Amino acid sequence: MSITAPVPTPADDVPVLRLPTPPLPTPADVDLLRGRVHGPVYRDGDGAEDGMAAEVACWNAAVEHRPAVVVGATCAADVVAAVRWAAEHRLAVAVQATGHGPARAATGCLLVSTRRMQGVAVDPSRRSARVQAGVKWAKVLEAATEHGLTPLVGSSSDVGAIGYTVGGGMGPLGRKHGFAADHVTAVEVVTADGVLRRASADEEPELFWAVRGGKSNLGIVTAMEIGLVPGDALVGGGLFFAGEDAAAVLHAFRTWAPALPEEVTPSLAVLRLPVLEELPPPLRGQTVVHLRFASTGLDPAEADRLLAPMTTAGRILLGYVGPILPTELDSVHVDPVDPMPVWEKGMLLRELPAEAVEAFLATAGPQQQVPLIAAELRLMGGALGRPPAVPNAVSGRDAAWSLFVCGPAAPGLTEIVSAAGRGVLAALRPWAAPGCLVNFLGDVAGPDEVLAAYPPAVAERLLEVTAQVDPDRVFSHGYAVTERAA
Repeated sequence: MSITAPVPTPADDVPVLRLPTPPLPTPADVDLLRGRVHGPVYRDGDGAEDGMAAEVACWNAAVEHRPAVVVGATCAADVVAAVRWAAEHRLAVAVQATGHGPARAATGCLLVSTRRMQGVAVDPSRRSARVQAGVKWAKVLEAATEHGLTPLVGSSSDVGAIGYTVGGGMGPLGRKHGFAADHVTAVEVVTADGVLRRASADEEPELFWAVRGGKSNLGIVTAMEIGLVPGDALVGGGLFFAGEDAAAVLHAFRTWAPALPEEVTPSLAVLRLPVLEELPPPLRGQTVVHLRFASTGLDPAEADRLLAPMTTAGRILLGYVGPILPTELDSVHVDPVDPMPVWEKGMLLRELPAEAVEAFLATAGPQQQVPLIAAELRLMGGALGRPPAVPNAVSGRDAAWSLFVCGPAAPGLTEIVSAAGRGVLAALRPWAAPGCLVNFLGDVAGPDEVLAAYPPAVAERLLEVTAQVDPDRVFSHGYAVTERAA
């Protein structure tokens, strides 16, 4: 393997160098940086705490970044200048766009905020789009829907397109079209040496392989080019069942879902809903079972026929499944929009027999007194289980199901929520598949757990590519791929 990058590659018998803990950059140092970028720059201790806090704020309010310096990048040139300045001052670099992704805080580093980079351009003749680093899916959906097309968005259009995609990206059209990363045709990425590179199947192919699935390990992606899919034959929505019927609904779901054609991507979640005025009265303060249904390329009558067996599985409190536009895909999962403190964790399953459903109910079912917001099962398979046209580092293709749990990470509650969530995962461990979806890793213990998300050969290749483009591990925050723990 080779990367066309003017950076040194450490010999196999030489330890990877680490950046020493640097002194806090001086005001004069930061003034130099301000002169090199177009966006705002904040330095910890400069008295601009409000501006800095707003710049680094996360959707997940449980994560509070504490960087030494923040750059609000407006363009790729700003990102280049920021990374080069960080190299001069031996600072590690982190990146954030919408703030949905962080599982832990970035501290003492340079944080590059890309939320001002809002360019979206759709080419309907090529069924493609170019998306800049700060764009949320909602903006891409709006631009693509005008042409009868859609990107492979996730469960929420409020999520940043690039962060979601470089982690793989599994959404409501996944069983038909695969992971979002499978449809990336090129990326523009600033690597640790401060060079803006274009990577595709023909240019920097090893970097291109690694970025698609390697999350934020290889650099800062400033833009990506993606393929779009037809968006004019979508049926989607969900049914909310009464909590007391959870066992019947879950057992029906485990046999019904795998028999569906790959045009359908179903999922199911036990939701513990708060008492909020904005929730419909039948759901307010209730524990319910939410069946999600999304199909593409099917006649609505055929979609209704496929859904029909589940409509009698339990008492339906509320629901709608019918023709939708791509801009209405949020109606499938109905994810929360307002920021909140969250603890989350996922794992993969190779199968879901009756015993696994009973284990799920015994730890996450409505009868259990657990502080979880959601415990979710998503059917995988179809295109999610096939290799893409251009290979990439995305994990999880061998799994049949995805399991995900989350709960409120309020002060004093996080440990209790973590114990409850990990209890659900432990109960289903006998049916676990290797690895994990990187976007669903959640709280991790260390680098070995991150590497274990990938098949062994993929993990080793990621380590090799990362060592070539970032030998000093400048991009060491988030789900960093580093050498295995001793």
